[in-house]
Amino acid sequence: MLIALVAVGGLWAFLFRTYKGFALQVGGLAPAAARYAGFSSRASLWMALLISGSMAGLAGALEAAGPIGQLTPYVPAGYGFAAIIVAFVGRLHPVGIVFSAVLMSMFYIGGELAQSRLGLPKSLTGVFQGLLLFALLACDTLIHYRIRLGRTGTKGHA
Repeated sequence: MLIALVAVGGLWAFLFRTYKGFALQVGGLAPAAARYAGFSSRASLWMALLISGSMAGLAGALEAAGPIGQLTPYVPAGYGFAAIIVAFVGRLHPVGIVFSAVLMSMFYIGGELAQSRLGLPKSLTGVFQGLLLFALLACDTLIHYRIRLGRTGTKGHA
């Protein structure tokens, strides 16, 4: 837990307090503006790949060394899907991802309890994760593309 929190703090400091972090954010949000500002889109891409790969490697190393204590051939699947949901719910912000990860861990723990105590299927956790993702996508869509009911502004035309 401590290693993960230190990694989140380091990533936050990199993204929001350094020139390279700013270039990475601009390159991700507006590639044309980044090129116009003189930022290398190729360098931003490689930096993003290296950072995300190192974070994924750190998570895998902690998973293998943490709860299990050894590397086994049966590494649980589905972490990539969960990581996409965690990142999206956390709004791609390092601190938001911490809170999102806590929420997702509650889904996993609740799903295991529902499976053992109520006899519900294990896939119920995935259903709730999907519902969370689709609800968030629907909210984003409705916010960015407001649906307006009524007339379309043809004022004065008969």
